[in-house]
Amino acid sequence: MGAGHDHGHSAGEAGHPGDFRKKLWIAFAITATIVVAQAVGSVVTGSLALLTDTAHAIADASGLLVALVAATLTLRPTTSKRTWGFRRIEVIAALGQSALLLVVGTYAAVDGVRRLFDPPEVPATELLVFGIVGLAANIVAIAILSSSRGANFNMRAAFLEVLNDALGSLGVIVAAIVIATTGLQQADAVAGLFIAALIMPRAFKLMRETVGVLMEFTPKGLDLDEVREHILALDHVKDVHDLHASTVATGLPTLTAHIVVDDECFTDGHAAETLHAAKDCVAEHFEVSIHHSTFQVETEHIAEHEPASVKHD
Repeated sequence: MGAGHDHGHSAGEAGHPGDFRKKLWIAFAITATIVVAQAVGSVVTGSLALLTDTAHAIADASGLLVALVAATLTLRPTTSKRTWGFRRIEVIAALGQSALLLVVGTYAAVDGVRRLFDPPEVPATELLVFGIVGLAANIVAIAILSSSRGANFNMRAAFLEVLNDALGSLGVIVAAIVIATTGLQQADAVAGLFIAALIMPRAFKLMRETVGVLMEFTPKGLDLDEVREHILALDHVKDVHDLHASTVATGLPTLTAHIVVDDECFTDGHAAETLHAAKDCVAEHFEVSIHHSTFQVETEHIAEHEPASVKHD
């Protein structure tokens, strides 16, 4: 006896994706404008901080474009060939964005160190103007994306990119002020290194989390040993094996397991009761609520005859 997921919950509880395309379109348009403005500014000033922030803005714009494509594909319906639809595309998109940010951060760090020892002359006034333009545009994009930043990996990556770029623009402004008031040209390189320091830890963390999803690691916050103990404590349950949990996409954790019961449970109705109890257990008793669970209820005889390569914990 097996069971699919519980259909009694709302779409939101089941991890149904929201539609964030309008917000992403606006944020992309703003960021693309920043790219053009800062690209011109980096050529005019020769600033590493502005050049790094331009590269970051390019990463932002491309990341937002990818996020927009992912958000569109995510809403496509499921089919018999794509049973989850394109839900996981948001994870792949976030992974690509994090990889791109790591490349940008590495470049900024290497060139920043070089410029500390051989700083070019950077015009402070022009640098300040372009920094202010970039910061103002990023603040608008942040305001647009902030309310949806926790919706999924895709939106989180998009928000982090815009936030980091805003902080980068702030670094450009500070560098311009320092150069204007003290003449210290190394301030530009320091600002570039500051931007790199902002980019890389967040990008690495996002990459680690998205790789965990793609590798189908157990969802964060879910202890499978605790899940096993809870199921074993249910009436009529003799054993639990082949217990797996993974995340398809944001808000969509899944769990499967084989539950062994007495032979009599299939004639006295206890098998169905056990199945319902197990589903209620994983949906209500843990930090991560799992509404898409699949259990195979079986006898000891069936469990004993399962291939060793399949039967494992």
